[in-house]
Amino acid sequence: MEFSDVVRSTFAVRDFVPSTLPDEVLYRILDQARFAPSGGNRQGWRVLVLRDPEKRRRLADFARTPMQEYIARRKAGEVPFNTVVPTQITPEQIAAVTLRFPLLDHLDDVSLIPVVLVVAVDLSRVASFDSMLSRIGVISGGSVYPFVWNILMGARNEGYGGVLTTFLSPREADVQEMLGLPAHFAIAALVPLGKPRKQLTRLTRDAVEDFTRVEHWDGPAFKP
Repeated sequence: MEFSDVVRSTFAVRDFVPSTLPDEVLYRILDQARFAPSGGNRQGWRVLVLRDPEKRRRLADFARTPMQEYIARRKAGEVPFNTVVPTQITPEQIAAVTLRFPLLDHLDDVSLIPVVLVVAVDLSRVASFDSMLSRIGVISGGSVYPFVWNILMGARNEGYGGVLTTFLSPREADVQEMLGLPAHFAIAALVPLGKPRKQLTRLTRDAVEDFTRVEHWDGPAFKP
């Protein structure tokens, strides 16, 4: 595919059709993804390729309670898990959520989702320039999420698709124990890969003028 087509049509795939994803294709996707930038070119990412249904079933189980909380907060009109406005949601409201989330329900189905990737980042190799600030850190992600995005674009280029999910983070310690990850490897993403039920070619995004300003927060929109 042309680069502009890949960039403009790589979408979040949560609905798959039965397929296989051969190792040589996955290797090619990861071989392209490794050219993503990272702070100091330290390349602190690590990838676990999971095809074992039982491991994947356990990961889905880990994610269910965080997703229940996510849905409860959304129903209450909150931005789920934001770090600015405290939540008013109670544990009882979270427990009352009936979770219907096909991606988790089918995460262990290797005929539908041939491969699940767990992407971790070595925090001992990441320069977190915002580590001294009182707000939540975001800089560390700059050394791993370009890599994850390259995986998704590479998958799109090969006729596959996936989605960057972060719902395992609240159960990071459990995931680390199950997969043998050292404690300083943060779980950055879980990425299911497979054949999309639909291949979208037109995505909806804000225009450049909507999110770009010139010289100042209140400056004019940037236009050509």
